[in-house]
Order: sequence, then C-alpha cells, then structure tokens
Amino acid sequence: MTSSAETILFVDDEDHLRLAAEQSLQLDGLDIACFAEASAALPRIARDFAGILVTDIRMPGMDGLELMTKALEIDPEFPVILVTGHGDVDLAVQSMRDGAYDFLEKPYAPARLISTVRRALDKRRLTIENRVLRRQVGQSDVVEARLTGRSAPMGKLRDQLRAIAATEADVLIEGATGTGKEVAARALHRASPRAQKPFVHINCAALPADLIESELFGHEAGAFPGATRARYGKFEHARGGTVFLDEIDSMTLAVQAKLLDAIQNRVVTRLGSNDPIDLDIRIIAASKLDLAAEAKADRFRADLFYRLNVARLRIPDLDDRREDIPRLFVELVGQAAARYKMPLPNVPGAILTAVAARDWPGNVRELRNAADRFVLGLELDIAMPEVADGLLSDQMAAHEKSLISASLTAHGGSLKETYEALGLSRKALYEKMQKHGLSREDFSESR
Repeated sequence: MTSSAETILFVDDEDHLRLAAEQSLQLDGLDIACFAEASAALPRIARDFAGILVTDIRMPGMDGLELMTKALEIDPEFPVILVTGHGDVDLAVQSMRDGAYDFLEKPYAPARLISTVRRALDKRRLTIENRVLRRQVGQSDVVEARLTGRSAPMGKLRDQLRAIAATEADVLIEGATGTGKEVAARALHRASPRAQKPFVHINCAALPADLIESELFGHEAGAFPGATRARYGKFEHARGGTVFLDEIDSMTLAVQAKLLDAIQNRVVTRLGSNDPIDLDIRIIAASKLDLAAEAKADRFRADLFYRLNVARLRIPDLDDRREDIPRLFVELVGQAAARYKMPLPNVPGAILTAVAARDWPGNVRELRNAADRFVLGLELDIAMPEVADGLLSDQMAAHEKSLISASLTAHGGSLKETYEALGLSRKALYEKMQKHGLSREDFSESR
C-alpha cells in the first residue's frame, strides 16, 4: 500500500469519470482525492506535498491549464498529468513543453492511468528525497560553520541541533554567559525549514518594564498616551519565522504569565484591541540559569518552563572543550582582523599554547576580546592558571592534550613541525595523539 502522503489529486467536472478513476486507483492500492472543481484542489498543493495532480483540461471556472500554471508556480517540479479530449492533443503537447509531466487522451484504459500515475509518483518521491538530502547537507554546513570545534561536547551539540532543527519543536538553550547561546539559536534557525523567514532577537533583560507588552504584542492607535498609530509587535513581525527570547530568566513573573499565553496558544492580541492574531512562529528561549532549579525555587513559572522545555540544549563552557580553544582563537583572530581592516597576523605557537592553558570564565566572549586585543597589538593576559581541583593525572592529561592541539593548530597539522616544536620524537607524538583521540586531518589548513 502506498503511503497516504502520496495522494493523487484527481480533478474532473464529470461525476462518472471521477468515480471510475477513484475505483481504478484505489483497487491498485493508491490513495486518491477527487475534486469537481480546480479551485478546490489547489489548496492541497505545496512544495513538500508528496503527491501528484491529474486534471482535465476543459472545465468551467478555472480550467486544467490554469490549475497547472498555479501548481507549477508553487513548485516547478510538481508532476501534473493532463487529461484531454481528442481535439486538445496539440494543446496537451504544448503544455508538456510548458512543464506538464504527461497527458492522457480520453478515453484511456485504467491500466494506462495507473502506470502513468505510478511513474509520476516515483518521480515525485525522488524529487522530495533529493530535497531532503540537499537540506541535510546544507544544515550540516550551516551548523558546522557556526558551531566549530572537534571536541566531544561540541560534536554532541551539533548532532542534537541538527536533529531538532528539522522539527517544529520549541527549544530551550541553557549555558553560561558568553558560551554562544545566540550563535546556537541562529544556527538552529538557519538549519530549519524557516531559514528564509525572519529571526527576531528579543533581549528580555533590555525591554522597558512599562513597554514590554507593546514591544512583544503590538498596540493599536490610541492604546495609551503617545500611541499615535498602530504598531506590529515583535511576535507578529516574526510570523513564519523564529522568535529568540534571550535572557528569558530576567522576565518578571507577571510578564511570564502573559508570555505563556502567547506561546501556548500561538495567539496575540494588540494592546487596545480585542481581535486575536494567529501566529506561525517557532520559539527559542535562552537562559544563563538552570530554569528547572529556578522553577523549583519559584523564581520562574513552572508552567512556562515546561512549555519551553520541549527540546533542551546545553552549550558547553570553554573549560569543557579546552582542545577547541587554539583553533577557535585563530578563527576569532581572523574575524577581528577583517572587522578592524587590519592585516591577518601570524599567531605563534607559544601564544596558542598559553591561550589553551588559560581559564576563560567569560567563555567565547572573553576569548573573542583577547583575539581583538591580539590583532590590535595590545597586551594579552595569558598567565598560567592555578592548579584546578581533580586528580593530578586527569589534569596532566588535559593539559598535555591542549598543548598538542595548540601546536598542531599553530603548524597547520604538520607533524614534523609539531614534534620538533614540542621536543618529541615522531613516534612519541603519534602515540600521544592516539591516546588523546587527535587526528592530523582535523588540524590541516586545507580544512
């Protein structure tokens, strides 16, 4: 049995032809939806619709050719099979040049209808599968480009983000200040089917308390003193796209209640109006605090937390992915040089080694500031940190891994230059790289 998603839309104004087609296709295990008017079938057609269209040419109102034109405007690769009388064969042939998949001349045998429909469904299935694959490749590139790093925590984060991006689930992103929660949110949006629609960033901590409702939900003219004209709220502006609620933990409990209603029902009402406005939006919220703990302590609404906590991502601290620091620093130096319109400086291995060894409590944001200072020729604070808690063997292993990563980054993956710089033999470097799960290819400049 063919999946019900692979539906044949059959349009003909003659009752007996619709009935005959329905019986023939259903007996062959195919799903069919019949329509007496072209206008009734058109709303079913979309870029991601897995079915096809079979339509008569001569019909009152919107005819088959107009329906085909509108269908191909929605999706130029959508298979349309035209049904024609003997006198319209030339017209049907011309229509194939204009994008029709095939045509059937009345009277046609049921077997001919079935074979033509099955070929069109096979073509549609292949088209949809290719689009999914291209989208997955594009998602991978977007995510990889924005969330770099070879460490296990970053690999896990990218895998989770790719899986969530393809869905419509709301997302809660948690992480310390400076870890890159907004970067992750933008990557998620860019990797999603909503990528071509707006991404609206709302800094909840920066919203004026007396204007929060107006900013989020909009207002009508005269809703309050100074409201001289109607204004879209940020939720309305994001329709079809993504709303990113940054620092949502800073919102008061009263505002959280109003926010919950909008998120729960996907409806807003402008201040000064009684007319609800439907929303087609995805919500991504970010917090530097553990919202589960905040909700338990009654500092955050539990019902809002559970509504947001459909999918939860945790952005790792730099300390949890120390081997990423050297390459990330080099990337940030490149960005800073471009931003300040300055020559790209060479980053010595000694700098990368010290950068990798230093603690970064401000995470990527602090590391970016250091990259800026390096490009501007200012002094870097890269003193070695105090010994952290934990087993000495674990600390030594982490430090050794960061030093080797830094040297490999500095020398573009060249093993010879790396083991000479570290004062190791080639064999010793190989063994240590294998021990720490490091691969030369990950540091190659061609990557």
